[in-house]
Amino acid sequence: MSTATENKHLKGGEFLVRETNAEDVFIPENWDEEQLMIAQTCQDFVEQKVVPVLDRIDLQEEGLMIRLVNEAGDLGILGVSIPEEYGGFGKDFTTAMLISEKTGPGASFSVAVMAHTGIGTLPILYYGNDEQKNKYIPKLATGEWKGAYCLTEPGAGSDANSGKTRATLSADGKHYLINGQKMWITNAGFADVFTVFAKIDNDENLSAFIVEKGFEGLSLNPEEHKMGIKGSSTRQVFFNDCKVPVENLLSERGNGFKIAVNILNLGRIKLGGAALGASKSVITSSVKYANEREQFGRPIAKYGAIRYKLGEQVIRAYAAESAMYRASQNIEDATHNLIEHGMDASQAKLKGTELFAIEAAIIKVHASEALDYIVDEGVQIYGGMGYSAEAPMDRAYRDSRINRIFEGTNEINRILTVDMILKRAMKGELDLMGPAQTVATELMSIPDFNIVEEDLFTKEKKYVSNFKKAILLVAGAAVQKLMANLAKEQEVLMNIADMVIETYASESIQLRVEKLAGQRGEDAVKDQIDMMQVYIRDAGDKIFKAGKEALNAFAEGDERRMMMTGLKRFTKTEDINTTAARRRIAAKLIEQNKYCF
Repeated sequence: MSTATENKHLKGGEFLVRETNAEDVFIPENWDEEQLMIAQTCQDFVEQKVVPVLDRIDLQEEGLMIRLVNEAGDLGILGVSIPEEYGGFGKDFTTAMLISEKTGPGASFSVAVMAHTGIGTLPILYYGNDEQKNKYIPKLATGEWKGAYCLTEPGAGSDANSGKTRATLSADGKHYLINGQKMWITNAGFADVFTVFAKIDNDENLSAFIVEKGFEGLSLNPEEHKMGIKGSSTRQVFFNDCKVPVENLLSERGNGFKIAVNILNLGRIKLGGAALGASKSVITSSVKYANEREQFGRPIAKYGAIRYKLGEQVIRAYAAESAMYRASQNIEDATHNLIEHGMDASQAKLKGTELFAIEAAIIKVHASEALDYIVDEGVQIYGGMGYSAEAPMDRAYRDSRINRIFEGTNEINRILTVDMILKRAMKGELDLMGPAQTVATELMSIPDFNIVEEDLFTKEKKYVSNFKKAILLVAGAAVQKLMANLAKEQEVLMNIADMVIETYASESIQLRVEKLAGQRGEDAVKDQIDMMQVYIRDAGDKIFKAGKEALNAFAEGDERRMMMTGLKRFTKTEDINTTAARRRIAAKLIEQNKYCF
């Protein structure tokens, strides 16, 4: 694998075959003063205005969510990434991701804001014509109007393009008449503007329409009763000859599926931001309770079993954060590069995100599952109180579960991750063949057992490089063996996806800690080094297990034994005392009594 000379312009998925220099990644420790000020404003609003009324939000107190969204709009929280010409602040993508993180602890409020600023606003911002953008975006940017997104139907969830909602042109040619049903529509109860997907006549692909609440023929079912995010408005939306002016067709006829896919790419990585914010909030609650709760004469934070949980919570959150902001900056850099080469800003933002759709899917899965682990252990740290509706873990536990379903299920995102990688390779956009052949040659060679003196990061980088070889080994064999049938072997695809996800997270945390050590010195980042070392070793075990399951599904005999030997070689890491490392991380957390990394 060659060292990249232009790391800042890496394309999505290329992390598998190109090295990244630590100095080229963005790390959250490098926020500038303005970004920190925006973040603090958002954090203060959530802590002071939202958290104290979470119970009332969950009861869907009349007008409360609308008032809070309006107040967030007054502070500019809703318009951070909206261009200044439409009343926003025009900030970059990493800043928008920071806002996603800071709203994450807001439970159902976070869901409402994320839906409004993301899928509720961005289709019009990125695909609308000038007239549409001038009409709708300024009101959406301030919260005067709230947005919603109508894609899912009773028979069309993951297979969105199979929707049955239809649009036909009226006899006078002035309106589209939409008929159909949408379900699980976030913000439906108070939305003023809906982006609605429907097929015109017998078109193969969806089209998209801007539908206002007051349009004739639109109606809503009562609020859904849900396991979690109870304060989020979720309703079915019905269209019965709903009259939509022809000028409210969004983009071109038949372009709706493309709009849906690209907006979901943005939604996936932003969901990762919200999950990260929620994770940090839960960790803070966990350590505070562990410091307060006494058993057998001392705080439970002093016990090893609890310290393991606290340490592991931190490690998973830190890895998710490292991956998320690395990818966010990649998207921003790609967008800026496209604009410099003459592309329209809105199109460049879409293309920049599309280029890193693989990473967006990875982060959605990784961050949502990190949060699931963190809230589950949070319940356990609270013990019996964790199961009480009076304690904060009740809401956190229930609310976290939706994130593995939102924005495409984690199963779909795993399959998409591998599918996108393979399709880009087939198109020649991603050179997997050369590196895969190199790995195959290396597999046949005698391993080099010479002891080489290595510094800390050289060793960790070697582990990550070997993880990539393990992926190329297993994925290459799967493609050769299964060929056209690979798409049907979903278990194998998900095994490979798990290898990819853990490798991306491992490389991200390694690059972050290396860059941070370069800025502060290794002695100042000992806790982060502990996190990196523990995460990468655990990742090696997970990658080996996933690779073994994949190989056992399609390989046999000597071929299987040879590849299994290679898999073991490429996932092997040097043993360290991970118990002591987690204890050191937990000790810092306990001392600070909050998430402090």
